[in-house]
Formats: sequence, C-alpha cells, structure tokens
Amino acid sequence: MEANCEVAQFQASDGYCWRYRHYPANGRPRGRVVYVHGIQSHGGWYAGSCSFLASAGFQVFFLDRRGSGLNEQARGDTPSFRRLLDDIAEFLTWLHGRQPLPTHLLGVSWGGKTATALHKRHPGLTTSLVLLCPGFRPRVRPPFRQRARILLARLFRPGKLFPIPLNDPELFTATPRWLDFLRNDSLSLHQATARFLVESVRLDLYLRRCPRAVQVPVFLALAEHDRIIDNEQTRRFVDSFASPQKQMIEYPGTHHTLEFEPDPTPIFRDLAAWLDSR
Repeated sequence: MEANCEVAQFQASDGYCWRYRHYPANGRPRGRVVYVHGIQSHGGWYAGSCSFLASAGFQVFFLDRRGSGLNEQARGDTPSFRRLLDDIAEFLTWLHGRQPLPTHLLGVSWGGKTATALHKRHPGLTTSLVLLCPGFRPRVRPPFRQRARILLARLFRPGKLFPIPLNDPELFTATPRWLDFLRNDSLSLHQATARFLVESVRLDLYLRRCPRAVQVPVFLALAEHDRIIDNEQTRRFVDSFASPQKQMIEYPGTHHTLEFEPDPTPIFRDLAAWLDSR
C-alpha cells in the first residue's frame, strides 16, 4: 500500500461496504480533499497527488467507487447513478460530523460527472469543486451496435458485462513507466454491466440540469493532448456553471491522466495553491 496511506471501509445506507484511502494531513489540517475517480481507474492511480496534498496540510480521502478498485462486490455494477451520488453525500456528511473543515470535492475524468451532479442532488456539502479532465464531453464511445446490445441487455440481462472502450493505455498517458503500470494493473475496471453503462447515460442527461446548482468556486484542469475528452466543449460546459469563481488551466504537452506525466509536480503545486486560496 502507498506510503502514509490508510485503507478503511464505509458502509452506505443500503448496506454496501466500500473502501477508501485516507492520507492524514501533515500537521494541523487546513482543509480536506475528497477524490472520486474515473470509470476505469481507482485510488491507486493517484497516490502522487494525494501524498502531495497531504504534505501540504490537507486531509485527503480517495473513495473507490462501489464495484471498482478495491471493491470486489458487484464488480462493474451500480444500482443507479443516484446511488453513486448518495454514496458520496453520505461520506461527506459523516466527515462533517467528525470534524468540520473546508471540504473540496475533486472529480477525475468520469468522476467529474458525479462530483458535479452531487451539487444538484445534495447541495451545500462542499467548499469547492475541482475537475481534472472531467468526462462531460467524451471523444470515445462504444460503437453503435454495441450501444444497441447494451440497451437490449439492460432490459433483459442488466448484469451482463460489456467492455469499457478505454482499454488502450495510450489513451491515458505517453509516459513509459505509467504505460507499463496500466498494462499490469489488476485493479483497473475493464468491464461494466449494462445497467451501469445505461446509468452513465442517464447521468449525462441529469448533468444538463446541473450548471445552475454549481455555485461553489471551480478549478478546471485540462490536458493539451487529451484523446478521451473534448477540451473545448468541456470548457464551454464548465463556463455555464453558476459559480462566479472559475479558474481553467490547460497544461501544454500533457495527456488525459495528468498524474501520469513525467513530472506532474507543477500541476500538484497549482492545485494545492488554488485549494489554499479558498
């Protein structure tokens, strides 16, 4: 397990127990950061940024989504996208009860969708919203025939598994050591159920009603050479948020998973400085 990282378990209100990583703050905490990850990734991808933020004085909690990462039960599945939002909200409420602190919600890739939608379903739980290459406007989709099969399976075999169309490591990074990591990562999610994939589309529809609900400060980080999301469409969507405080940075020469750059330290510094300014 990553240095200075504790793995713990949280029980949701429907009885599902899912795991998260906790990185204690160095010294007296100045705030907390709660991460939610992409459709295929998990907390093990982001040890670098988590450790950096913890050393900068933030409590860091990285939630592995039910059915992914460290969570083996109902692998690749979810009852609904609203249940995923409720998982985050219940955890945030529990944290607030333990220790009131400024709480920054950070969504990576597909997790940017749940982090944003949370502000409509459960407003008032966060101090700010951080989006790292969020998956609002994807470039990569299942082919039409597969989408039709997924929809049919949702009606008759909702637990049937389908490949997630992101199984090429080069979509995420061009850094050799991280390409090797992705090729050998046993915790990455490579298949999802028809139910999950349809719920992802339903989440996309729900997001159309969310911009007015996002009233907290927003930090958006984009990668210049992102092959998974459309940067320009993503900027336009985030610009429609009600929040009057938005900062958007596109990092030159980078790829979708900013964590996997040869030296992501400048990105981590920008993020820590922005959080500190909140």
